[in-house]
Amino acid sequence: MVGYPPPVPHPIWPLVDVRVRTLLLRLRRPTDDDCVALAQLAAAGVHDPACMPFDIPWTDAAPGELEQGALRWWWRQRAEWQPERWTFTGAVFVDDQPVGVPDLVGEDVSRLRVVHTGSWLGRRFQGRGIGREMRAAILQLAFAGLGAAHADSSASTDNPASLAVSRALGSVDKGETVKLRRGVAARNRTLRLDRAGWLRSRRDDIAIDPLGPCLAWFGLSGAAAGGEPAPVPAVRTAVAPGRIRPARSRRRRGWSAAASGLPVAG
Repeated sequence: MVGYPPPVPHPIWPLVDVRVRTLLLRLRRPTDDDCVALAQLAAAGVHDPACMPFDIPWTDAAPGELEQGALRWWWRQRAEWQPERWTFTGAVFVDDQPVGVPDLVGEDVSRLRVVHTGSWLGRRFQGRGIGREMRAAILQLAFAGLGAAHADSSASTDNPASLAVSRALGSVDKGETVKLRRGVAARNRTLRLDRAGWLRSRRDDIAIDPLGPCLAWFGLSGAAAGGEPAPVPAVRTAVAPGRIRPARSRRRRGWSAAASGLPVAG
């Protein structure tokens, strides 16, 4: 078993120090090299080309253009970060291998206490429970780390795996909208997880490195953020092929995996 010590705080850009760790994966801000690897992962496939699970069909871009567009997206989120409006675009690693990207979007979080989540997972990593674990990690950051009151997500009605992940983690339906997707009307479900729902299934095996140095970057103060880091869990050094099964938490009952590329914010 291996533990990961907290990083030395960055003197200028503390957001790079944000870390969320579970028994299965690590979540952090991507470096430029990570962004290249993730762009290549996306180009290798995120979903069945016959369908389009995202509101913005970014995966329809031609080879080369897709990777360049992904890099521009990550760089733009860095450059345009403001405490009043931000997009935390993370990178998820299993055994030091990049597997997908979760987004956490906030606007006036100190007053509204609402965030929006989205993510995508490399197609070859789907069906192994990583999608749900990734969503649990980003929700831990939202609720335990940033003191959110609600976390919203959305998915098309023809993406049942994504909807199943949200519902399995406690989200409830808020309503349905119709959006154009590849020029065709498509139904989209919006779901919301409130703090009470998150607390009912809160896990004690997800660790967040101290957020104090960067809370102001999220528009928060230490008193406003609401959550304390969980104990650092032991981390598996290898993941067996096939389905991934995390150790059960005292606050968790059962495991019903449904992994999919989830709608990425933006």
